[in-house]
Amino acid sequence: MSVRICVVADIHHGKPSATKRGDAALSLMAEFARFTGDARPDLVLDLGDRISDENRETDLVLQKEVADAFRPVAAPIHHINGNHDRDHLDVVDNETILGQPMKSMTLDVGGWRIALWRADAKIHRDPANQGFVLREEDLLWLSRTAQAADRPLLVVSHVPISGHAQTGNYYFERNPSVATYPMAERARAALAQARVPVVCLAGHVHWNTITTVDGITHLTQQSLTESFTTQGEPAGAMGLLELGETVNWQVTGRDPIAFGFAPSATRWTPPLPVFADHPEIGARMRRAAS
Repeated sequence: MSVRICVVADIHHGKPSATKRGDAALSLMAEFARFTGDARPDLVLDLGDRISDENRETDLVLQKEVADAFRPVAAPIHHINGNHDRDHLDVVDNETILGQPMKSMTLDVGGWRIALWRADAKIHRDPANQGFVLREEDLLWLSRTAQAADRPLLVVSHVPISGHAQTGNYYFERNPSVATYPMAERARAALAQARVPVVCLAGHVHWNTITTVDGITHLTQQSLTESFTTQGEPAGAMGLLELGETVNWQVTGRDPIAFGFAPSATRWTPPLPVFADHPEIGARMRRAAS
């Protein structure tokens, strides 16, 4: 039995900011409600960054307006916080507005386990501790979830952990340190413990990507209102993910993509260390240099 999921990412409701067309967010959310009505999904995923933050008072208003925009959606909705949802607001603020807890949790739906990995997405501004912080408790939750999985596993987060290249990305080509978590390799190692097929889905980076690492396919979905790939017009990205023996992912809008694949439980041979540190390769290099 397949699972149908509608996906929206990085809504960024608010004033236009750089290439984010936040002025179009609410009208596009009305389209997303119609999209979900036509698709008749089992559930809806919101991958976070619902707003473009300004200050606490404004952000509370913006978040409430996005929450209202989700009300016409009939299917169960599961939200994840993005960094802009956390700049001036606490997790509890988002929980109160959205009417649901925002802790990591799993759902078993139609033969798949969906892991909502709500690792903290706040970007810290302290000069001594800048960027994301991947907490040990979030890593442990992910590790235990992977180890316990007895069916195919979809891991959903705001921040991607694939470590994929950001070449050409308007925001992250020159700022790769905030395109993923520090210690993301530990999160990937946690997922490698799973004995079942694993697929990852994230937002944050504002483009559609497909990356396979260690036999695990990582997807990132384009922002609803991003325009750097769409010549100044909002992308209007709305995703439909179908999970079964195969996985089919389609994103509509001005920056469309369609991709189907068979998820894998097979892991790859671990990478070599730095050549100079490898006992055999390093020894050959040293002999050649002498």
